[in-house]
Amino acid sequence: MLPSLRRKLQALAERREELERLLADPGVIGDAERFRTLSREFAQLQPVADALAAEAQAQRDLAAAQALRADPELGALAEEEISAATQRLADLDTELMAQLVPRDPRDEGNLYLEVRAGTGGDEAAIFAGDLFRMYARYAERQGWKVDVESAHPGEHGGYKEIVARIEGRGAYSKLKFESGTHRVQRVPQTESQGRIHTSAATVAIIAEDTSEVAIEINPADLKIDTFRSSGAGGQHVNKTDSAIRITHLPSGVVVENQTERSQHANRDKAMKRLKAMLVEAELDKRSAAQAQDRKLQVGSGDRSQRIRTYNYPQGRITDHRVDGLTLYDLPNVLEGNLDALVERLSREHQADALAQLGRE
Repeated sequence: MLPSLRRKLQALAERREELERLLADPGVIGDAERFRTLSREFAQLQPVADALAAEAQAQRDLAAAQALRADPELGALAEEEISAATQRLADLDTELMAQLVPRDPRDEGNLYLEVRAGTGGDEAAIFAGDLFRMYARYAERQGWKVDVESAHPGEHGGYKEIVARIEGRGAYSKLKFESGTHRVQRVPQTESQGRIHTSAATVAIIAEDTSEVAIEINPADLKIDTFRSSGAGGQHVNKTDSAIRITHLPSGVVVENQTERSQHANRDKAMKRLKAMLVEAELDKRSAAQAQDRKLQVGSGDRSQRIRTYNYPQGRITDHRVDGLTLYDLPNVLEGNLDALVERLSREHQADALAQLGRE
């Protein structure tokens, strides 16, 4: 490990000790908000302290084994212990490096999922529906809650556009790499000649947590329209002009919500999503230069990037951002079994971040 990275780790360990003292201070204990903030930071630094303690123990074990290497009776056992301690130190070095990767404060929070049909007409809308179903099933497997906020069905199935809020711990950390253009290669349901077509849909993952950026929305910048909800929703929902569409004039961002019975409730939900989208746009601006060097483009705003191809004839999924990331398990993945993709993309992101730390 580079000396500069070792110094960063030591600084984190010292900060944890400082937090331990602060959390025992009566003045901090009496301030609920500060105590909660410091407790959260302390918990985030605990893995660093644990790994450093384990490293120190492994170093002691290695030194003890090396001291016995020349012993005629214990030499063979010592060699085994030396090998085990050396491997343990290598593993801990990787673990400690991972602790230096900056954590996105939004990772543990909820998100908005937006799926829109792209090129391909009716087939693109059907594919958008397939993608939404895939994510909804994955969320169900994770124990997360999915609330559809607006939906525009396609004429032959699927969706021209669908927006949902996904609530669950760690939801954003697992799905944040899904933003981009998803391409499908298959024989469409609307194709009578059996020819394979290529269609596309775009996915956007937007963190609900807006605490990182202070956004002030001027009411004068908003154009608010009401309309009658469409689709499923019950008699009351469909008989009143309760749905809300809000246009943020300076940015052109449009959000709508039609799932609640009252205009007020729909407006509150739409405003919350509008704020999240404006925060996302601001973070995109800040990270644009850095994102040029990152394969996964998290936070880059590059929704046009083709990230993945779903090839039905071959039962194949290929993620174009990572060399060698091809799975011949298409039916299983479309049923919501995304773990293999999610875990590989997370590892790639961590590797990119560690490489960046090394360059710095």
